[in-house]
Amino acid sequence: MVLIRDLVQQVLKTGYLTLAEEKQLRNLLKTKYDKEDLNAFMTLQEAAMNGLVKQESREEYMLKVG
Repeated sequence: MVLIRDLVQQVLKTGYLTLAEEKQLRNLLKTKYDKEDLNAFMTLQEAAMNGLVKQESREEYMLKVG
């Protein structure tokens, strides 16, 4: 089973959050997870807010409204 922290680590390494990874994160967040996974998710959120991680979903949205 994939852990949130593993998925976050992969996304931080590539600097890009795909639609599939975003969906997987949403599903993982619906299950039980520990403090380390929560901290990893918060790190990912911060990285996205600071522009260190791009999100495919946001890029697609911007193309639609652009």
